[in-house]
Parts: sequence; C-alpha cells; structure tokens
Amino acid sequence: MIVRENTQKVEEINEDMALKINTKESIFKKAVFFDLEHYVYKKPICIGVFGCSYYDEEKQVLKTTQYMIENKADSLEILRLAKKYFVNLYENKGKRYIVTFSGNNDFTVINYLMNKYKLNLNLEEYFTHIDLQKEYEKCKGVNIGLKALEKEFEIERESELISGQNLAKTFGKVIKDREYINRMPTEKKEKILLYNEQDVVSLFYMYITWEKYVSSEVSPKE
Repeated sequence: MIVRENTQKVEEINEDMALKINTKESIFKKAVFFDLEHYVYKKPICIGVFGCSYYDEEKQVLKTTQYMIENKADSLEILRLAKKYFVNLYENKGKRYIVTFSGNNDFTVINYLMNKYKLNLNLEEYFTHIDLQKEYEKCKGVNIGLKALEKEFEIERESELISGQNLAKTFGKVIKDREYINRMPTEKKEKILLYNEQDVVSLFYMYITWEKYVSSEVSPKE
C-alpha cells in the first residue's frame, strides 16, 4: 500500500468569507475534507485511494493523508487505517464535521465496506456531513460539478483530469492481478494520487472562500 502525506502552508484566512452552516460560526477548523476513489462492481469492492485533509490552526497548514491500494490484501488494511485516522481526528483533534462534494456515494462505499469487514465505523455517527454540491444548489438553485465549481473559484488544477470510469478500471485490475501495480508506471500512480489530493485540497479552499464566490451578491471581479 502507498501511504502519502503532504503539508501545505495556508495564507491568512478571512473567516468572514468562509461558508457558514446554520450558524454564524464557520466550522472549517473542526472539519475533515474527504474524497474517495473506489471500485464498485454491482456492490462496493474496494477503496482505491482514500484522501483526507484537515486544517491545523496552530501551524496554519493543511495536512493531507492518502492511502492507495496496491493489491487485494490492501483493501482491508486501507479500511483499518481509515478508521484509525477518523477516530484520531475525532478524539484527539476535535474534528466534528466532514466536508465532501457529492459525497453520498463515497459514504455508501466506505460504510458498506466497514460493515462488511466488521470494523464498526459509520462516518455519520461521528461527523456532521456538509456537501458543497448541495450547499451550492441551495444558494444558486442549480446543480454543478466539482470541476465547473473549481473554475468559478478560480482554482487551477496541477493534476490532469481522470474519469471515474478509468480509475475504476485501474483498481479492478489491481484487485484481480497482484503484479499489476508493479507494471504500472510511477507517473500513473503519481497522477492518480495528485488527482485525489487536488480534490480534497480544493474542498478546503472552496470552503474558506465561499462567500466571495458563491454567496456574495457582488462578483469577485467587480
């Protein structure tokens, strides 16, 4: 299994610009930003990449953790590490919210697999779910995709776009062929990890600048 951790310095945050949820208080300091790449065939088979970020207020950095599958045996180990990660953030870091973009499918996959392997973790029992796609629809009255929303937020991706179908095919091969990961070019592995990392990092930056780009009546370019 590939374990990848990254830390990014965060410039000064204007908390007035952050998304507020049923309160005047912004909760990004208490939130986890979450995205999965997974393989589903009729039912959830495995997590291909687990990706999460959280804001460390003391150090003013965004910390990202990723686990990527390398063979079938890793499918259980990723779940164990994911559970340990979430429990630690809840118990030791005071995290109480989980932010996704159209995350119901990710929740279905991880909760199904946690139950299948009897790991006894249901994310929604720990964290209040905030779905930025739904928050955008509440505000604007229209549905939007993540990449289109990134454009509205003037976020430029470092990663190339990868279709969910192509990712699923890749993880299907990893599950079926123990040696497939060894034949996969390093560049392809890095591309997948960077793509997932960009998803969770984008969630954070959209959250903390929400009022500027979505809720404000004045265009940010005016």
